[in-house]
Formats: sequence, C-alpha cells, structure tokens
Amino acid sequence: MDPLSDDTIPFGEENAANSTKLPHPCVTFFHLFFRVSAVLIYFFGRIFTESFITLFVLIILLLSMDFWIVKNITGRIMVGLRWWNYVDDDGVSHWVYESRKGSVQHRVNSSEYTIFWAGLWSVTGMWILFFITSFFSINFKWMLLVSIALTLNIANLHGYIKCKGGNQENMGISSMASSFIFQNIGKVRETMSSLNNTPSSPPNIKPTGIV
Repeated sequence: MDPLSDDTIPFGEENAANSTKLPHPCVTFFHLFFRVSAVLIYFFGRIFTESFITLFVLIILLLSMDFWIVKNITGRIMVGLRWWNYVDDDGVSHWVYESRKGSVQHRVNSSEYTIFWAGLWSVTGMWILFFITSFFSINFKWMLLVSIALTLNIANLHGYIKCKGGNQENMGISSMASSFIFQNIGKVRETMSSLNNTPSSPPNIKPTGIV
C-alpha cells in the first residue's frame, strides 16, 4: 500500500476558504492557544509557584499539544501544507513535504495565512530570546526547558518552510536536519520518562556485624 495515498480525507480537499474573515475560527484559536499559554506560564508562572517540576511538566504538556496540533491540523487547514514521515518496506525513512496543488492551491484565507506564520515565527523568536537570557544567567535547568521548547517549535517551522518551498521529498541535508531534530524530540521523551520514573532514595540501613 502506498503511504502517500493513505488519507482519510484527501489532502487539499478540505473546505474551501469562504468570504468570512476567519473561515476556521476554532482551528485558528488552537493554533495560538497552546503555544502562547506555554510562553505565558514560562514568563509568569513563578509568580504563582516556586516548584520548577510543576512548571516544567505543565509547559512540556502545552508544548507537546501545540506540536501535535500545529503539525497535524492547523497547517493543513489554515495554509494547505503538511509534512510527515513514513518508513518504506526496506526500512528507509522518508520525509515528505506537501502543499495543495491544482485548483485547490489558492484555497487559503489571507488572514489565517498571516496568523499561522506569525504564530510560528514570533513564538519561536520568543523562545530564542528566553534561551539567550537563561544562558547568560547561567540557569541550566530553565535552559533545558527552553531547549526542549525550541526543538519542538523549530521542528514545525522547518517542516512548513520546506512545504512552502515546494519540496515534496528530500533525502539530503534537509532530511539530515529533520532526523537531528527528531533525535532531540526522542531525548525530550526520555527526559520526561526519567522525571516520572525517578526512584525514591533507599532507606539508610546500617550494616550489622558479629561482635
């Protein structure tokens, strides 16, 4: 079975943009909600709690939901772009970058188009600023969190830039960059697992000996 043809809804056949200002208001809302919420909690969260673990887990959850929604839903509906990966029968990983074609390629609302790209670029820029700030303040635990945020945001930004450039499939430098990004995402998952499965310290039992 050809994975390129495996679509529940044929790519590019979603509802056409209409004359309203925002044809997909709910999609547009969630395109911004999770990413903006993560930034706000990072910036203001310490006002409400001093627990780094609480803020870390909450921000990572928001970032993960944002990554999934932007990659799988908002890019497809708002700007007619999608990127994805599949492994063929020989075990080779392929990165695919697609955009609408033919008579449906202009079914993009200009307001949604602007909001989509502004959301991607502006929030990624904020995380870059946060990384610089945490780096020069030598705050390594917050720098770890910001690095995870940058990895997830740059992954989506990179994928959609490739889609916009019209490259359907690329196995060269761009594919290497994608692999590097998703290796880092794998490390993010390992970090979350280690936080959830950290064993408690064993009781301090003094050895007994024969007198």
